[in-house]
Amino acid sequence: MLLAADLVRLVAQGVALAQRCEEPRPERVNTARLKMENPDKFDGKSTTSFNQWWETVTMFLGFYPETNDRQKIAWLGTLLTDTAKAWHLNRYRDLGDADTWVNYVVAIRTEYHNEREGADAQLKLGQLKYQGSIRAYMTEFQALNNFAKATGEGLREKVDMAMPDGILDMRFNQNEEDPIDDENFLQATYRAGIQVEKKKALRAAKEAMRGGPTPAKNEKKDTRPPDDRRRDGRKKEESRPTKSAEPREPKQKGWGHIGAALKGVPQAEIEDHKKVQDGC
Repeated sequence: MLLAADLVRLVAQGVALAQRCEEPRPERVNTARLKMENPDKFDGKSTTSFNQWWETVTMFLGFYPETNDRQKIAWLGTLLTDTAKAWHLNRYRDLGDADTWVNYVVAIRTEYHNEREGADAQLKLGQLKYQGSIRAYMTEFQALNNFAKATGEGLREKVDMAMPDGILDMRFNQNEEDPIDDENFLQATYRAGIQVEKKKALRAAKEAMRGGPTPAKNEKKDTRPPDDRRRDGRKKEESRPTKSAEPREPKQKGWGHIGAALKGVPQAEIEDHKKVQDGC
């Protein structure tokens, strides 16, 4: 025989079950599972950037957080070639499945971290120049500075030396005081570059609408018809003096007096010449 308390409990359970059956089930949504391509291979050579490659590995694993240690180590081994592959296999022979991801990361970074990579990045950072796109410059700057680690005055000097005067002037006009930290400095330079590039693009669009670049202030535009301009050009060509093809012979100089002309001529010949002239 059921007690009153048991009866009340059974009734409550029945009501709750009925309510759950009446509740609408959530609609199932079909979503595609995102996938990432594997990072590039790493061969362990000194000419191959380990730090940059390791960044892509870290990003990839962050996309798949549920991967366990054993899977991570096995998967990373498929990305290694040459001497790096040999290093990975030797470690696996020694530790096998007892290896952990934390210990593996410390070991591979100790083995292949290149101290020269930071110095090389510093050199490339100093050689980096603005090439007409502030976005492209800042992207490459940040990528290099991840390894160069330039900060403070060193960072600001590298950026200022790479920027044209137009961007520097725009940044000074937009900021009454110097930016406080490196991030604010880079943002101020980026905003100045964007404004300069917009102004340049607007100027080019206005020139294209006018049919070409505007003449200089002191240059007067020729508004005459084309035929008149060509006719005037032909007249200028015809009026130019022409140079003689053959050089002229030097003009002979005359004698100052008759004595100089007859110097060295025998007297008898002179007398005969006078007789001939008298006969003429």
